[in-house]
Amino acid sequence: MKIMIVEDDVTIRDMVAEALSKWGFETVKVEDFNQVLKMFLNENPHLVLMDINLPSFDGFYWCNKIRDVSKVPIIFLSSRNTPMDMVMSMNTGGDDFIQKPFYSDVLVAKINALLRRTYSYVEVQPNAIEHEGVVLNIKDGDVFYKEQKAELTKNEFKILHILMQKTGTIVSRETIMRSLWEDESFVDDNTLTVNITRLRKKLSQLGKENYIITKKGQGYLIQ
Repeated sequence: MKIMIVEDDVTIRDMVAEALSKWGFETVKVEDFNQVLKMFLNENPHLVLMDINLPSFDGFYWCNKIRDVSKVPIIFLSSRNTPMDMVMSMNTGGDDFIQKPFYSDVLVAKINALLRRTYSYVEVQPNAIEHEGVVLNIKDGDVFYKEQKAELTKNEFKILHILMQKTGTIVSRETIMRSLWEDESFVDDNTLTVNITRLRKKLSQLGKENYIITKKGQGYLIQ
């Protein structure tokens, strides 16, 4: 999948391109900001990352130009966070809005989700899972919420991964313990309770309380 990056800050542009390349995306970086539409037509990307503040014409202008010829998904990246900027982003045809600074893991999760919705792109590997603003990085086991980050232990990661994969479904304690047992570490009922408690505390510290719901006598649920 090809991602076109329309960003005039060279440091941010190169950082984003490097991060996306690590996740297997092909990237195209715009350098002539008077030729954004021409480059879009020549490159035919699957998704566009669009800064708002650009030389000559702003991102809203170029989003409108692209929308005249294509329905390709567009994600706005901006340090501006006023309600009007967000409204303008959607009204000009943007599909999402990410405020700077941002974690590359969050950006990749949003890109993957948007690509899957747009292209039914099953080949995109779920290197990150996102639900209700919570992003779990499958690669390094970190969890993010509203630009806040927490590191998880191996067991905490596995528990959250299982629950996020089955959102809307009650997962029994036995199912979770069997998954943890695969690592040949001793996991009893009390060990699971301790890990769930610690995981909830970390999510709460990120600002996401009551994310994991207990269903008495049944198991746990993320709605």
